[in-house]
Amino acid sequence: MRTALRLAIVGMLAGAGIALLLRHDAPAAPAALMAAHAASTQDGPPPGHAAGTQPDGAARADANDRLQVNAELAYLFDYYLAGLGQRPLEAIRADIIRELDRRLRPAPAAEARRLLDAYLAYKRALVDLERDLPPATDPVQGARQRLAAVQQLRSAYFSNDDSTGLFGAGDAYDLDAIARLDINSDASLTDAQRQQRLAALDARLPPKLREDREAPTRIIKLEAAVSQARAQGADDNDIYRLRATALSPSAAARLADVDREEADWQRRISAYQSQRQQLQQSASDAAALQQLRDAGFTPDEQKRLPAYE
Repeated sequence: MRTALRLAIVGMLAGAGIALLLRHDAPAAPAALMAAHAASTQDGPPPGHAAGTQPDGAARADANDRLQVNAELAYLFDYYLAGLGQRPLEAIRADIIRELDRRLRPAPAAEARRLLDAYLAYKRALVDLERDLPPATDPVQGARQRLAAVQQLRSAYFSNDDSTGLFGAGDAYDLDAIARLDINSDASLTDAQRQQRLAALDARLPPKLREDREAPTRIIKLEAAVSQARAQGADDNDIYRLRATALSPSAAARLADVDREEADWQRRISAYQSQRQQLQQSASDAAALQQLRDAGFTPDEQKRLPAYE
């Protein structure tokens, strides 16, 4: 759980070029959002999310009290919908509505609720679309066909403006990723031609998309610098200052929380493994092993224990 949270914060964008072939239309998360789930004002996570995490995304209105329909709103929906499988959809929908009502005045909150219901219906239809897509032998062609089919499906649920607001940034990222996949898989190109075409794509990137593409490299380099600093004796305050300079104070604080959570997780796992081995050597029964699990881990955490046994 702690390791997964760190990966979400530090490295989620690292494979986005191929991931678009697998994802269910989730827009690529912005780098600052991944760097720390600290931008939100919510005090705690909804049920089904790791303790200490904050909701991705935002729900905002403009100066005229009109809802801002953008990728941040989709991120907020998807944060809560990630709990599907642990909680029923209606309970998750109720959580999202409470959050929308908390963040917005009545008029934009009502519009956000309308979009939420359209978003849920669209996601259900997307599952059917994915199932019915013909298999593609060419990954590039398959990605193009999938994106075209998804865009056509959206027209049944969203206006052009709403679709552009919710998904436009993700589509731009996907189109760029498809173009790069096409270039990299073109065996007719020399290395020089391939680099030239990739450089041309880089030059055409909008500033925001360029920032998102560069974010994984910056963050990976930062964490490498953190590891090196720790090896040279840096303490927690030194690491905080290093991260705060590279990211932001809030991101550095969130990553410090993750460090503490991961250290606590590893400590509990180490103690569990040692005590479990002792119980097995003494031929203890299954009830004793379960009592050991209950003493150190929540029911959700216990689902991860087989990986350490």
